[in-house]
Parts: sequence; structure tokens; C-alpha cells
Amino acid sequence: MTQELPVVQSSRREVSAPIAFEHKLAQHNLTLRAAGVETLQVNVGKLCNQVCKHCHVDAGPKRTEVMTGETAEQVLTALRRFRIPVLDITGGAPELNPSFRHLVAEARAVGARVMVRHNLTVMFEPGQEDLPEFFREHGVEVVSSLPYFLEQQTDAQRGHGVFEKSIAALRRLNAVGYGVGDGLILNLVYNPVGAFLPPAQSLIETDFKRELLARHGVTFDHLYTITNMPIRRFLDYLRRSGNEERYMQKLVAAFNPGTVAGLMCRTLVSVDWTGRLYDCDFNQMLDLGIDSSLPQTIADFDPALFAVRPIITGAHCFGCTAGAGSSCGGAVA
Repeated sequence: MTQELPVVQSSRREVSAPIAFEHKLAQHNLTLRAAGVETLQVNVGKLCNQVCKHCHVDAGPKRTEVMTGETAEQVLTALRRFRIPVLDITGGAPELNPSFRHLVAEARAVGARVMVRHNLTVMFEPGQEDLPEFFREHGVEVVSSLPYFLEQQTDAQRGHGVFEKSIAALRRLNAVGYGVGDGLILNLVYNPVGAFLPPAQSLIETDFKRELLARHGVTFDHLYTITNMPIRRFLDYLRRSGNEERYMQKLVAAFNPGTVAGLMCRTLVSVDWTGRLYDCDFNQMLDLGIDSSLPQTIADFDPALFAVRPIITGAHCFGCTAGAGSSCGGAVA
């Protein structure tokens, strides 16, 4: 029997799959619920100095969505009140938000581990030249995307000249103690350049470490592999190249039930630039809000209410459960 394709709706994009994600879970006697709140992942806006082809945020230099100082204070109030262990700051380029440094400093002051999704090239923007020193001063964990250790593949995904600037930025981070074994963490993120699943994380990490050291004298701590999500710009690419149906079938066929227990949405709450709450950053970009029975904004957040919530799912969730799985911390299984 041919199944009708379920559709995930959003204000701007939709993606279909040959079977609903919840049905796939049910086939394996699985459900998806939260298991606590260990991380607030905060998207402080869509303003960015880059326009990457795989970006599920649609970020870029012309975007005007920027978190206000008032909303940033609401995030800090939640961190102080509930002692959330981890603040994961993303964007856009989060450093371009006027409240970014205040957010980092205050979160560190209350003992939160602070991770910043740093695109490397932003440190060459006006007023950002001291970012390596700022990161070091506050013990920030830096997580940076680098599509490949070769220029052609990186620039194909992130734009002309990005690889050269990224290597220069990595050298600056190494120079202040990041990724060299001094306790300052520098992790890289690998997204496939095209409609492919990432290779085994441990194997490609070995390749990256060897090649970046040999070619550029660069070192780092860990490499995270992240599956390209069929959302926004990457979904546009899939459609332009005629790969949408093939890619979704690939994700569904690679579904791994062993990844479900470790999915990031089980221990994370996502906050958008307006303060609205979501189960993950991908749901945020599809306007799939948190369960309607729960508080909807960071101003009303209480982790006790979110600890065992049902997770809102859609066809894009197959991206997080394919193969070894995918999360903001890399492979899951």
C-alpha cells in the first residue's frame, strides 16, 4: 500500500518523508520525551557575516532579527534562578549581537559552562579582533564549523575566501591556548558538502587532525559530524538539484533506533531571538513550538515543567537519527 507523504509545515519551507517520524518510532516501540534540562541553547539572532549554502537558519548580513538586551536578561535570569549547567549560544554569528559579551560574562559568573557556535571568520569583522582573548578570559568552549581541511570544499559551502580566513582564525585561537591541551576547548564541526550522510566521526576526526596539522600547523580537540538537515537553504539546494526525495529516503532508510535515547532534544531547550521556546534549534527554524501545554517563552521558563515533556517531531527528525545520529555535539551512537 502506498502511504500518503506526511508534511512538516513551516512559515517558509516544508519537507516530506515516506513515513512519519512518529510512525517510525512506533515500529520500534519507542517514544520521544525529554529527560531533563541540562542545556539552554540560545539563538541570539540571524545576523551573520557569512551566507553558507547549508545554513538551516537562513542567516546572513542582511538579516535584522537580533535578540534584545531585555530578552538576553531573561535568559540570564533563568540561568541564575535554575542553575542550568550549560548555555549554548548560536546565531547567525552570535558575536554580532550587542548583548553577546554581557551574556557570556554573566553566564560564566554564575558557573554555567558556555559554548559559542563561532564561525571563525567573524573575528576579522570590525570590533571583533579581540575575540580569541575574550574567549580565553571567560573560558568559553569554542565550536566552529569547518566543512573540510581543503580549500575547495570549504569555500564551496561557505563562500569564497572563507577557508583562508578560517585557517588564520584557528591559528589565532591556537596562539591563545585553544585546542593545544591547555584546557581551552576548540571543537570543529563537519557537515557534508552535498546530499550525503557524514562518515564515521572518529575516522574523519583522525583525517582532520592529521591534515590540518601537516598542512597548516593547526590543532583542535574534537570533531563533531552533523547531518545536513532538510531545512531552509539546504532544502532549497535539495530541490534545485533534484535530490529532495532521494535524500529523505536515504535518511529514513538509515534510521537507527539506538540514537533515540541520546538525541539532544531530550536534555535541551531552544530559545529564539524573541525568547520563544522550542524543543531544538531545527524545530525553531520550522516554527514548531514547544508543547502547547507548557510555558512558551523564556520569561516563564521553569525546567521542572519541561523535564519529561513530549517532544514535537517532524520529518526533519530523521536527520538526527540516521546512521550514527546527529546532534549539536556530533554523532549520538
